[in-house]
Amino acid sequence: MFEDYIPFFIQLAIASGLSLTLLKGGELLGPSRPNRIKIMPYESGMDPVGSARQRYSIKFYLVAMIFIVFDVEIVFLYPWAISFQDFLAAGVGLEVLGIVIVFIVILAIGLIYDIKKGGLEFD
Repeated sequence: MFEDYIPFFIQLAIASGLSLTLLKGGELLGPSRPNRIKIMPYESGMDPVGSARQRYSIKFYLVAMIFIVFDVEIVFLYPWAISFQDFLAAGVGLEVLGIVIVFIVILAIGLIYDIKKGGLEFD
């Protein structure tokens, strides 16, 4: 049983050895010219402004909420739209349509909340 895994462990050892060798080789052979600007945070060449522990703007969360609302809506509505004809043929089409309308109303409430909080106002 263990013999079946020997090729896997050999490949894992070769890949690990090669990656470590290349990383160390680049570190040893590559240029190293540190200066004051390069060793600053983010290496952008600009002086950092404020703390790195700054809180995110509420705008970030509002945009994320818009994405989730539309993403969830598409993920659930697409399969329903594809199989709606089958639901009609089975005689449960109106019941399923009612459930989907409730689902869309709940998502619309989330979208309206997001709009009222300014989630779609990009400055």
